[in-house]
Amino acid sequence: MESHKKLLLANQAWVQDRLSADAHYFESMAKDQKPEFLWIGCSDSRVPAEEVTGTEPGELFVHRNIANLVVHTDMNMLSVLQYAVEVLKVKHIIVCGHYGCGGIKSALSRKPLGLINRWLQHIKDVYRIYSRELDAIADDKARFDRLVELNTIEQVQNLAQTSIVQRAWKARNQPVIHGWLYDLHTGRLKELAQMGPGTRQDDIYMFDYPDDEVSGAGKGER
Repeated sequence: MESHKKLLLANQAWVQDRLSADAHYFESMAKDQKPEFLWIGCSDSRVPAEEVTGTEPGELFVHRNIANLVVHTDMNMLSVLQYAVEVLKVKHIIVCGHYGCGGIKSALSRKPLGLINRWLQHIKDVYRIYSRELDAIADDKARFDRLVELNTIEQVQNLAQTSIVQRAWKARNQPVIHGWLYDLHTGRLKELAQMGPGTRQDDIYMFDYPDDEVSGAGKGER
């Protein structure tokens, strides 16, 4: 049997399994979504968001890209972020990196990879910021792992710097941003960083919104 057809058969089995537990499962699911979490993770096939968190469909709003980056010029990510924060009103945003990340590994090399080099540049920028710490790590694997961690921490900072998050913090005192790491060898998650409303950061990144503008949601990143 062709491999893609196995996926279709697996889907049919999954549907029957859900319906056997609840005959109205899909009718209820189709009515609305009210996820509490936005998950920004890596596209790596070994880190499926729902599987590693034990969540059900409808509980996570998910965005994935190479190396779980939050890039301020990425309209795809910003659109997901705005919808999650301003429409779905998620309470938590989780940025989840993982050890053994291929994107981080590629960024550490000098190989010309074509278009993807433009994306990996953002990881190289993280290395530059923390170069003193990273260059002091003699072991290659330990340096690799530390860059994975620092990259995730930086993406948490990048989220907090968006006007989308800052408006939500002022308007409804949410969401809380979390930086998590997934270990491929153990299957376990751990938290590295957390930022919530009132968390202080460099003034240069802060926006001063008048109350009348904060009360009007859906204006998007500017």
